[in-house]
Amino acid sequence: MLANKNTATTSSPENKKKMGLWQVVALAVGTMVGASIFSIFGLGARLAGPNLPLVFVLSGIVALLVAYSYATLGSRIISDAGPIEFILKGLGDGLLTGALSFLFWLTYVVSIALFAKGFAGYLLPFLHIQASPLSNGISEAGVVLAFLALGILGSSAVGKAELVIVIIKLSILGLFVVLGVWSIKPYLVTPSFTSSAVTGSVNAVAIFFLSYMGFGLVTNASEHMQNPEKNVPRAIYLSILIVSIVYILVSLVAVGNLSLPALIKAEDNALAVAAEPFLGQTGFLLVSLGALFSIASALNATLFGGANVAYALAKDGELPRKFNRKLWFGSSEGLYFTAALGIVFALMFSLNGIASITSGVFMVIYLFVLYAHWKLKDQYGGNSLIIASGFLVVTAVFLLLLIYQWHTNRSSFYGTFIVLGGSLLIELVYRGMTQRGFVLRELTLLKSKEKDLQGELDKKFEQLLSHGQNRTP
Repeated sequence: MLANKNTATTSSPENKKKMGLWQVVALAVGTMVGASIFSIFGLGARLAGPNLPLVFVLSGIVALLVAYSYATLGSRIISDAGPIEFILKGLGDGLLTGALSFLFWLTYVVSIALFAKGFAGYLLPFLHIQASPLSNGISEAGVVLAFLALGILGSSAVGKAELVIVIIKLSILGLFVVLGVWSIKPYLVTPSFTSSAVTGSVNAVAIFFLSYMGFGLVTNASEHMQNPEKNVPRAIYLSILIVSIVYILVSLVAVGNLSLPALIKAEDNALAVAAEPFLGQTGFLLVSLGALFSIASALNATLFGGANVAYALAKDGELPRKFNRKLWFGSSEGLYFTAALGIVFALMFSLNGIASITSGVFMVIYLFVLYAHWKLKDQYGGNSLIIASGFLVVTAVFLLLLIYQWHTNRSSFYGTFIVLGGSLLIELVYRGMTQRGFVLRELTLLKSKEKDLQGELDKKFEQLLSHGQNRTP
């Protein structure tokens, strides 16, 4: 019965206004191919060396295990709240769900810091400005404030240009691959399986797992997609497939053309430096421009396309009936909080530190989505073995990431727990002050429809009453 209804409404005027499959794929790919591939590539080279292409394969497999739950639940639970709706259905409303909603918002805050650091890493060399704490800080704060100002002015130009920017940056990376593949030195990309190489590769998988985190945005757009029951899983798997191919090919060309010491030395803008052996200074400028466009579009999409959803959900416990990516639902303070905290994280932590914190907090969200899917599998479907495997693998990767942070960057280790503990503390105080609870999406829609119906009845009653008075002699 449901399938017939969906088929009948596919060509309706309202449905045609919604995003098609490839528009949603572009949104996810545009978010994924951002700061991670451009900015922390040098970190990956330092950790994994010639095994970096293999790292992208393994981290993609881990992402697919999580994506299975997102795709399965997202095809049945249509809600812009995305993973929080899954967790709410699986765990119910309570302190933990509320804390996870704030954590969901903070994942975007930390991602903004990552994008700001990445932008500065490419901007300063591009402008021939010497990197220093002052120049880095000004660049990082400046790019966030620039997009904050754009949002305050209400411009939608950048938002409309995101699909074009995705095409541009994929074209630049495609050119990078096509021209560089012929000069790959096989000995530079021959995998190494020494104990240090294996340890470094495992640590790299834990960090580069965040390179695939954008697939979750598909579920946050499900209410505004055509045929979400089919297109949510398709968009998730297609976006991961496309991005995996891009990452693997780009890493093969970069590692295969530039010596490991050179990649490590150019850690903040390694991909641009890797283009120089076969494209010269033109390649450096081209990839730097691609990185700047890419990171800027990812920052814009995160600040106005994801963080607003997460903040509104954490603050109010439900999303408004009509959701617009560029509106903050009347909660304008969220825009300032998100931007300000993003700048604070950018100034407090190194690029590598922010990358590992981002990966860590996302893994916690993923673990609770997997746990919720396990509890909901009888109702919404799902293979028990895949769900359990995903949970165990992500748990192992998360623990490995914490061990890596402890041994290499204690501030990142503490930062991860500050974010996790801060989410719980914020929810504890906020829920106590406001007594707000979470409302399932279908209940929100029913309440909205009831309100609309009551408004129509009141209006009709006033019309009848007015008509009756006019007819009275």
